[in-house]
Amino acid sequence: MKRLMTVLLCLGIATLAVASARAQDVPKVKPGTTTAAPAGAPDSLPPLEKAVAKDSTNFDDLYRLGVMYLDRDKIEEAVKVLSKAHRLRPKDHRVCVNLGVALDADGKPASAQDYYREALAQVPGDSVALCRLASSLYSQAKQAEATAMLWETIQKTPRAYCAYFTLGVAFADAGIYREAIRLWRKVVELAPTSPEAVSARESIDVLEKYISSSQSQ
Repeated sequence: MKRLMTVLLCLGIATLAVASARAQDVPKVKPGTTTAAPAGAPDSLPPLEKAVAKDSTNFDDLYRLGVMYLDRDKIEEAVKVLSKAHRLRPKDHRVCVNLGVALDADGKPASAQDYYREALAQVPGDSVALCRLASSLYSQAKQAEATAMLWETIQKTPRAYCAYFTLGVAFADAGIYREAIRLWRKVVELAPTSPEAVSARESIDVLEKYISSSQSQ
C-alpha cells in the first residue's frame, strides 16, 4: 500500500515540474485543453534535434529539447541537453527545476536538490521548485524536513496544490489515510485539471476501497 502511494508521488510531481516550467513557454490554453499535436501530425522531436545539432548554443532550442526528452522519459538525453542549457543560462530557474527533475529520475537526488535550491535562489518561494525539493528529500527518508517545507509552502502560498499532494503521500505512507484523502481532495478542488489531480483521484479511490474493505473484515 505504501509503495503504491510513493509511486503516485513520483509520477504526479515529476509531471508537474515539467508541465509547469513548459507552461511559461507556450501559448495560454483554456483549462482542460492541451497543446499536444493532433493525431497524425509530424513528430516535432527530430527537427528540434537537428536544430540543436546544427547550433548547440541556442538556449531556447536546448531548453525545449530537454523538456521534450523529459516528457518522453529519455532521461540521459534530458540531463545532457539541460546541462548545456544551464551552462548557457545558469540563473534560469526553469532550467534548474527541470535539470533537477532529470537528475532525480537518473537516481542522483543530491545533485537534483542542488539545482532545486538554485532555482529557489533565483525565484524564492517558487512552489514547483519547493515541491520538487521536498519530494526529493522525502524519497531519501528525510520526512521531517520535507513535510516542514511543505507546510511552510502552504502557509505562504495557500493554493500550492503540489504541496497538498505531496503531504497526502506523506500521510498515506504514515498510515493516516483519512487525512491523506482530505489533502488529495484539496488538490482536486484547487487544480482539477492538473496532473496531481489525476493522481489524487486515483489515490483517493484506492484508499477509500482499502478503508472500506478493512472495515468490512
